[in-house]
Amino acid sequence: MTNIGSYADISATLSGHVATVEIQRPPYNFFDFSLIEQIADAFDRLDENKDCRAIVLAAQGKSFCAGANFGSGRDDDRGSRDFTEEGFRNTTGRLYRAAARLFGNKKPIIGAIQGAAIGGGLGLSLVPDFRVASPQARFGANFVKLGIHQGFGISVTLPRVVGHQAARMMLYAGRRLNGEQAQAIGLVDVLVGAENLRAKATELAREIAENAPLAVASVRATMRAGLSEAVAEATEHELAEQQWLRATADAEEGIRAVAERRPGNFKGE
Repeated sequence: MTNIGSYADISATLSGHVATVEIQRPPYNFFDFSLIEQIADAFDRLDENKDCRAIVLAAQGKSFCAGANFGSGRDDDRGSRDFTEEGFRNTTGRLYRAAARLFGNKKPIIGAIQGAAIGGGLGLSLVPDFRVASPQARFGANFVKLGIHQGFGISVTLPRVVGHQAARMMLYAGRRLNGEQAQAIGLVDVLVGAENLRAKATELAREIAENAPLAVASVRATMRAGLSEAVAEATEHELAEQQWLRATADAEEGIRAVAERRPGNFKGE
């Protein structure tokens, strides 16, 4: 096993023709601009490595990714999970620009999804070509429960995976799906016990890596044609919608309601 680069919050290793990029912010793996940039940098390095033919994107801890850490938006803020308006306004633009990079890589990606993939974490789980998950996984599009618009390119990526009707159901209702429910709509490709999750994701990556690498890259480029550009365009719209909605009274109520684990008392203002 070979290390590919050195990072603060992830590891990137190569074994045979399969790389593993592991997020290392347990237990919940909240992401910020720095983490997304690290993943994108690792993907870029692996794109340049001819020995790498497929990538497993995985995470340590209880959750795959429980959402974004906006904090205060200051560069010196490394620990806050406060969903402040200041942090939201100062960080989402550059965070989404970094997120768009993730969809421009050339190697097939298999996501090993354990626990929660919520909000922006759902968006991150949609970066891989395929998702291997356990029945205990939870995929949540909780944006309307927070009083805001979806982000991270989900407007484009979710319908491409599950179809427009299933995507609308998740986004309008703010639904959270377990692994079996997610598999039923095509959001999960392989359902497996949590104890075998990483091994099954690696097995699928090896199956892909056994094939002619130039052909796989060519087929993938055709199947994902225009995706990174569509995500970049979508995030511009998503950001504009999120910014004005974040300033509403409903967003303040939604944030409190989610934190207090209760339904929101929304007024439409």
